[in-house]
Amino acid sequence: MKKLFLLCTFLLSFLQMRADEGMWLMMLVKRLNGTDMQKEGLHLTPDEIYSVNHSSLKDAIVSFGGFCTGEIVSSEGLIFTNHHCGYDAVAAASTPERDYLKDGYWAMKRDQEFNAKGLYVRFLVRMDDVSKRINSKLNNDMSPEERQAAIDAEYKAIKLENSENGKYTVVVKDFFNGNEFYYFVYQDYKDIRLVGAPPASLGKFGGDTDNWEWPRHTADFSIFRVYADANNNPAEYSMSNVPMKPKHFLPISLKGYKPGDFAMIIGYPGRTNRYLTSFGIKQMVDKDYPAWVEASKLSMDVMKKYMDKDDATRLDYASQYASVANYWKNRQGTIDAVEKNGTIGEKEKAEADYQAWALLPENEKVYSGVLADIQAYYKQISNRNVERNYSSQLQRNAKYVSVAYSLGSLFKTYADQDAAGQTAMKPKVEAAIEKLYDGFHANVEGEMLNSLVNLYQQRVDKDVASPTLLKADAKELSLMAASSIFANEESAKLFLNNPDRLKIDGDQLFQFVNSYVTDYRLLGQRFVKVDENFEKNNRLYLAGLMMASPDKKFYPDANSTMRLTYGQVDVLPKRDDRNYKGIKVNYYTNMAGMIAKYKKGDEEFDLPQKVLDLYKKKDFGMYKDKEGYMPINFLTNNDITGGNSGSPVIDGYGRLIGLAFDGNSEALSGDIVFEPKLQKTINVDVRYVLWVIDKYAGAGHIISELSLVK
Repeated sequence: MKKLFLLCTFLLSFLQMRADEGMWLMMLVKRLNGTDMQKEGLHLTPDEIYSVNHSSLKDAIVSFGGFCTGEIVSSEGLIFTNHHCGYDAVAAASTPERDYLKDGYWAMKRDQEFNAKGLYVRFLVRMDDVSKRINSKLNNDMSPEERQAAIDAEYKAIKLENSENGKYTVVVKDFFNGNEFYYFVYQDYKDIRLVGAPPASLGKFGGDTDNWEWPRHTADFSIFRVYADANNNPAEYSMSNVPMKPKHFLPISLKGYKPGDFAMIIGYPGRTNRYLTSFGIKQMVDKDYPAWVEASKLSMDVMKKYMDKDDATRLDYASQYASVANYWKNRQGTIDAVEKNGTIGEKEKAEADYQAWALLPENEKVYSGVLADIQAYYKQISNRNVERNYSSQLQRNAKYVSVAYSLGSLFKTYADQDAAGQTAMKPKVEAAIEKLYDGFHANVEGEMLNSLVNLYQQRVDKDVASPTLLKADAKELSLMAASSIFANEESAKLFLNNPDRLKIDGDQLFQFVNSYVTDYRLLGQRFVKVDENFEKNNRLYLAGLMMASPDKKFYPDANSTMRLTYGQVDVLPKRDDRNYKGIKVNYYTNMAGMIAKYKKGDEEFDLPQKVLDLYKKKDFGMYKDKEGYMPINFLTNNDITGGNSGSPVIDGYGRLIGLAFDGNSEALSGDIVFEPKLQKTINVDVRYVLWVIDKYAGAGHIISELSLVK
């Protein structure tokens, strides 16, 4: 009965939710208040947004590489996404002699479209609710092991039932902290090619200074194409493949917008924590994120030191640096926003209401002790979580750790083979070496390892620290790495041609990394029961919270599944410390503001001479606003997060008006609480995208491929 109540509460909340808050599951669009959406300016039916049997908007939206979103904008499989989403592919296609990150790239013919190796896009075929099916196998008296075994069995069966013998990828996920379950059927295309990207001076205009800030003036877009076999099915990269024919693609509007106009975003938001308790938020902003910020800043400093000295290093580390810098500023901004916006106080009020409900006689047995147990959990794991954050940056940014661990195990297996076995295995090992050492620079990695281990030793409590890292001579680790089998690609290939099991077993770097990984695993095992108890309490807390607050609007946290968010083009209050050049009402920016920021030779604010010349002549073509200016970026009040980068901003008629690419610093606490007065989505105006393609790049053939609505 409680499960039925929870589901009813969930569906009721969909009908009550304010327009601009919430990231909605696609199959539940029909259950939204369609009248309210139409009052906002929607002119589409639910079936035109999500349908299993007919083409709909969902068929034009892709998960781009599993980390961003893209949209299909032509009948020839053309994809628009963000510049920072395509950054790694552009960097991989670049060389010091042909620096496409710096200069941009435009394929003027189909045979000039670069194979983006390792990149894929994922289309949603359908989804369904299996909460009743899975919950019927579960109860609160189960041990964590029994519960997980029952869930895993159902997951396995659901995947088998829906994959059609491997044609589709099937993913089953839990929602509301394990209270509900849905499955998703996807089709993946793996032949993705780079078509175009603006130079960094446009695609990253404003750099780290402007990141997460408004006003923005950034051409944050790149262009790719999906290829398929002759039957329009997914296929590995081949010159015989042809552009994919999508079920649906987005027409593009040149009409512009004004405050209050309907704006809908569909994409793959990564993760939110809207139901995190006050105790969890305190741990995050007081301990976890400061550790992340410090370690990531150190990693950035090491990379930048060498990137500034050498173009090849700059290109090889450009994507990693950009990713670390983005999260570094986000985490610090979250700390600041939580403190400024009183987020913890709001959570505490909600928890007080919950506790009053939990102490009622009919609820006391199951729910009254849940919050106290959650609070105790955060006290228990506080130092462990700090260790996790310093460790995560070590594992992410010190490549010697991942290289030695991955290759070491492979090398041991290879060395143990007889001659025939080694011959058979050699191509696999060669491929692994080439992949792991792609963009690897020993001087960078040696200092990175030294620096991050030294920081770990200074900051991590000894009770939860890796003994291996604590006793290491941080200053000597780079020397250890330099003498290792895994020192560089050449030394690894030398071992490949002269395998010796004794050399691997005696390799000091391999021993160090293996010992550290063992420490990390043992630390996790120490907290298994604690974590399992927390998962149960977290699940019960949210279930109780929903029952305690039947009039409150609940929606599932983001978890990298396709979501829809709808709202309006919106205005942000102006701040005294910002320059609003060219802005009459604070919801858009134009080229006048970008030119005002221009600084010749500056890494973040330089501009191509051609852009300056075109602006001087006011050569904006058909892409200018009806008021005569060249639009750049604009604001909406949609509810998005990481993973939504590249998502289409769609008007009430299903036409593309922009690409979402950022949030604003005033509301960087948005992943844990929605800030209705402050939280905005920053988007690049599609008219600016087209202007860059047409007027700046001269790639008119791309424009002719699109369906433009004037």
